[in-house]
Amino acid sequence: MTFLEDLQARKLPPVMPEGMTAAQWPAYRKQLLELFSREEYGFTPPPPNEVRAGELPFDGKNWAGKAVERLVSLSFDTPNGEFSFPVNFVLPVDPQRGEPLRNTPLAIYISFRSYPDCYYLPVEEIIDNGYALATFNYNDVSLDEQDGWLTDGIAAMYPRRGDGTDWGQCGMWAFAASRVLDYALTLDEIDKTRVFVAGHSRLGKTALWCAAQDERFAGAGVNDSGFGGMAITRGKQGEQLRHLPVRIERWFCGNFLNWVERENDMPFDAHMLGALIAPRLLAVCNAELDTWADPQSEFMALVEAGKAYELLGVPGLIAPAEYPPVGARFPEGRIGYSLRAGTHFMSRADWGFYLKFWNRKTP
Repeated sequence: MTFLEDLQARKLPPVMPEGMTAAQWPAYRKQLLELFSREEYGFTPPPPNEVRAGELPFDGKNWAGKAVERLVSLSFDTPNGEFSFPVNFVLPVDPQRGEPLRNTPLAIYISFRSYPDCYYLPVEEIIDNGYALATFNYNDVSLDEQDGWLTDGIAAMYPRRGDGTDWGQCGMWAFAASRVLDYALTLDEIDKTRVFVAGHSRLGKTALWCAAQDERFAGAGVNDSGFGGMAITRGKQGEQLRHLPVRIERWFCGNFLNWVERENDMPFDAHMLGALIAPRLLAVCNAELDTWADPQSEFMALVEAGKAYELLGVPGLIAPAEYPPVGARFPEGRIGYSLRAGTHFMSRADWGFYLKFWNRKTP
């Protein structure tokens, strides 16, 4: 089956109503956010009035004198008291003065592990590409375990509705990334117009949802996010909605379970989620052998999401209307895509694509 035949066979809901104008997009965007909040990720609580920061003792590396590092505790008030979590910042320095550079773009990376463990995270390459880095361990926000997560971490700090729309853990981790952005926007070292959020696998889903909600982000780097992230649900290979009840329902809201075995009835899908990033930068990387994430379904979503970018007067994904071969890179539009050889992993090649794409498409 060709790409266009596959696209037609999946019978996706249109990314926007026919005849929509750019002037109507902001109101429609709010409707889409409401839809994804109600049916997939759950409703995110309002942001706190204030995010407080306290610097913690930290004896970190300096990457051959290229950067200074800080460990910061971010805290804010919630309905059930104060909540805090640690964040590591790596700030490139002026080699002559040894002081942090000003107006540096920032990548906020939602991590499976605590810094300075560099699994999935090539810190020196990020610095060499001119970026600052902020990273936090998702388990410091909400513990990614089946038992006890509702009484642990940030989940315990907000009351729950109990009606199927309570936020899942992807929403909680995304909320934390936005609090890192709150603090980053107060720093002279950071270019406020060039802050990006990135993550891999379930944290790729998280980064996508974070940038979809929070328009202060200049864009996102979404890696192997698959089901519930950038992959079309209808006709998807690998991980599917039917896996939710036994594996990962806690990552999403309860209402998402209502669509098990009913994917074709969903009034939403991943292409509409990607459209929520428009006209900002959306970079997506996949791996050839990652059938669980299903690169073909992610590529299809990006093609369709590009229609929202075109509505807003900018190019979306510039690529042939066919499934890409291994090694393909499409960095020309406001949506970028890369398909590398290998398996489910956030590699240096993926990071290199994100950083170069963000650099090429921003002032």
